[in-house]
Amino acid sequence: MAFDGVTIANLVSELKKELIGGRLYKIAQPENDELLITVKQPTGQKRLLISADASLPLLYLTESNKPSPITAPNFCMLLRKHLQNGRITDISQPGLERIVHLGIEHLDEMGDLRQKTLVVEIMGKHSNIIFCDDKGIIIDSIKHVSAAVSSLREVLPGKPYFVAGTQNKLDALHTDRQSFQEALSAKPQPVFKALYGSFTGISPVLAQELCYQAGVDGDRPTAALTESDYERLYQALSAMAAAILEERFTPCIAYQGDTPVEFCALPLTMYCHAPKERTVLLDSMSGLLEQYYAQRSSLSRIRQKSADLRHIVQTALERNVKKYDLQQRQLKDTEKRDTYRIYGELLNTYGYSAQPGAKILEAVNYYTGENVSIPLDPTLTATENAKKYFERYGKLKRTFEALSTLTTEVKAEIDHLESVSNALDIALQEEDLAQIKEELTESGYIRKRAGAKKQKITSRPFHYLSSDGFHIYVGKNNYQNDELTFKFATGNDWWFHAKQMPGSHVVVKLENAPELPDKTFEEAARLAAYYSKGRGSDKVEIDYVQKKHVKKPSGAKPGFVVYYTNFSMAIGSDISGIRQL
Repeated sequence: MAFDGVTIANLVSELKKELIGGRLYKIAQPENDELLITVKQPTGQKRLLISADASLPLLYLTESNKPSPITAPNFCMLLRKHLQNGRITDISQPGLERIVHLGIEHLDEMGDLRQKTLVVEIMGKHSNIIFCDDKGIIIDSIKHVSAAVSSLREVLPGKPYFVAGTQNKLDALHTDRQSFQEALSAKPQPVFKALYGSFTGISPVLAQELCYQAGVDGDRPTAALTESDYERLYQALSAMAAAILEERFTPCIAYQGDTPVEFCALPLTMYCHAPKERTVLLDSMSGLLEQYYAQRSSLSRIRQKSADLRHIVQTALERNVKKYDLQQRQLKDTEKRDTYRIYGELLNTYGYSAQPGAKILEAVNYYTGENVSIPLDPTLTATENAKKYFERYGKLKRTFEALSTLTTEVKAEIDHLESVSNALDIALQEEDLAQIKEELTESGYIRKRAGAKKQKITSRPFHYLSSDGFHIYVGKNNYQNDELTFKFATGNDWWFHAKQMPGSHVVVKLENAPELPDKTFEEAARLAAYYSKGRGSDKVEIDYVQKKHVKKPSGAKPGFVVYYTNFSMAIGSDISGIRQL
C-alpha cells in the first residue's frame, strides 16, 4: 500500500474542487501530530484530516469529527491566530513530490491582506505539517527538526523552507525518451526497482503496473532490456503522465479474495486476471483512503496509547511465568516424598535385619508386595536412618502443600494477566483503555494517585446482530465480561467463551424466542473465537452454555467464571459477515 506522489496528485485534484474559495471555520488538533480543519463552502462544510504520524501519515477529506483536547496545543493556537476565517486560494503539489501546499489569505491585526502557506509533507517518518509566511520562512511546524536530528534540513521557526533533495530522481511528468532510457540503463537492477528508483512519485506497485502494461517482466534486469522494451515502457510512463496532467484519476483497491492488497489512483490492470483477484473502483481518493486507513490509523494510535499498559502487563506476566516455572520444578522435586515415608516405615519394620555398616537394606514393600532396596547411611543405625527419611518426608510434604497453594494463585494471576493482554489487543478506542487501567490499578499493578478522580467510563461492549435478528454482546475487558454475564444476561440467555484460553464473554439475548437457530449459534461462536487469543486460527474450540449454568467463585479475579456442563464446537474466527451495530 503506497501513499505515493500519484496518490497525492489525485488528492490535490479533489481538494481543489472541494476547498478552493472556502473559509477556515475551525482548526483542531485532536492528536499531537494531527490537524482536523473544517472549511466552510456555499455547498456546506468540508473536513480535511491531516496527519503527520510517523507510522501512518494521512491526508484526506472526511465527514467524521474527532474530539479535541480541552486545551489546544500551541501549534493549533498559532494556526487559529493567523488563519481563522482565512480563505483557501490555492492547492498545489510540486512535481510528483509527496507534498501539498495550501495557499491561504487572511487579514492580519491591522486589517491588511496577508498570504500564508500550510505545507503538508507525507513522507513516512519524516512527515510534517509546516506553517510558512509569504516569503517562505517557517513560522512554526507540528514537529521541530533540528540540525542534531537531520543534517539535510532544519525545520524550525525562522528557518527558510525548502524541499529536501529527491536523490537525483527525474520528474516522471516531464521526461523525454532519451533521459528515460539513460536513467533506467544506469541502474543494474530489476526493471521495476529501476523505475521507482529513477522517477519521483512512483511507488513499487505502480512501477510493477507500468511493467505489466508494457508487457515487460518487472523482475527482469535492466541490462536485458531491448530497444523495443524501452519504447513500450516509455509509452506506458507517458500515458500515466498524461492521465495525471489531465486529472483522469480512477481510484481503486485491488483485492485477493476478500483481502485488500493494494490501492492506486490509476487502474491496476495486473490484478484483473489471476483467480480470486479483482479491483474495485471508488468515487474519490479521500473515500478510498478513509475506508482503507481509518481503522488502521485508529489501531495504530491505540497501540501507541496502550504501550505503557502493555509494558506493565508484559513485565508482570513474564515475572509470574518465571515464578510459576520455578514452582513447578520445585513441585517436581517433592514427588519422592512418599518414597521417603515408605522407606522410613519399612526401616522401622525390618530394620532389625540390617547389618551394622550396611549401605543397603533389601525389604518387601507391604503396600505393593514388591522388593525394594533402601539406601542406608552406614554410619547410622536403622532407627536413625528411618528418622532421617521421615524428616525428609516431612520437609517435602510441607513444601508440596505450600507450593500447591502458591502455584494455584500464580496460575490464576497468569490467566488474569493474559486476559488483560487480550483486552488490550481488542481495544479500539481510547475510552476502552480506561477500564483496563482501572482493573490494573485495583489489582495493584498501577499505583493509585492520591486524590485522583475516578475516570468516567464511556466504553460499552461490542454489539452485533445475528443473521436471524438476535442481539449478541461481546465484552471488551474483564469488567465488561462480569457485567455482561452476571448483570445483563438472564438465566436462559446463551453464553459463549473460547475453551481454555483468554477471551471475551459473548452473550446472545434469547428474548422471547423458544430457542436459538443454528446460524446464530455459529455466529456467536465465531465472535467468541475472534475476540480471543485464538483469533486468526482456522479452528477455535468454543464452549457454550446457558447463562444460568455459569458461576463466579467467591473472591475470583474479574472475568473468571466456572461451569460444569456445556456444549462445544470448533469454528473459525472470521466475522466478516456479522453485522455490527
